[in-house]
Amino acid sequence: MPELPEVEFARSVIERAALGRLIADVDDSDTYVCRPHRPGDIRAALAGHQLTAAHRRGKTMWCDTSGGPVLGIHLGMSGKIVIADPGGHEIDGGDYWEGRRVAGDYRWARFTLAFADGGRLMLVDPRRLGRIRLDPALDALGPDATTITDEAFRRAVTGGTAPVKARLMDQHLIAGIGNLLADEILWQARVHPARPGDELTRPQAKRLLGATREAVAAALRDGGVHTLTIIAQRRPDGRCPRDGAPMTHGTVAGRTTWWCPAEQR
Repeated sequence: MPELPEVEFARSVIERAALGRLIADVDDSDTYVCRPHRPGDIRAALAGHQLTAAHRRGKTMWCDTSGGPVLGIHLGMSGKIVIADPGGHEIDGGDYWEGRRVAGDYRWARFTLAFADGGRLMLVDPRRLGRIRLDPALDALGPDATTITDEAFRRAVTGGTAPVKARLMDQHLIAGIGNLLADEILWQARVHPARPGDELTRPQAKRLLGATREAVAAALRDGGVHTLTIIAQRRPDGRCPRDGAPMTHGTVAGRTTWWCPAEQR
């Protein structure tokens, strides 16, 4: 699913191409994606306003508006923010998660802002797991993985008996790390994903913090989590890029997890 780097890309799309444009109409008819709002509720709240700023914490985005409510956006498992021009041509948005969708295919547009100048902002979401909500609650989110302090990170990963992978992925503790980023971070730090958090040594916690910062920065720089070193080796014939050992996998924290059995013990 989209993780912090992909959501940051989507936020930047909104910042580049949607701010300051008058909202003339809203398609909020998808009652699942727009729950608990009724069809027309979001339209009534946003029509006549503008998006003024786009924010992100972890995997959650929200936009300030000119005198209206905050617009919350969650991409779910497959959502994209796509901007189209007045002629319907795609001018911004999308990323490698697109799969087989081609530019201009809006069959899966679950939510649309229509601007007075004729352009559109769409949440394109084939799996229909994204979420649009007015004035979303953000208090439960932990610190963003790009800005978390050393001490807050150490407390997050060592503060309980749950596997360290589960603690890395707990959005209440650290916002933004998903399944793929967690595998990369643990591999870089040479830590077994199932190690209980309260059994981590201080040096291991320090390596995890360094790996988190390095992995997130690399994914932001290079275009997404799919570009990270270990991701291409998460397969039955995959091998550790450091020592060549065959990768192994299992279920940790309810998620398919890959690690190097020689180095991550």
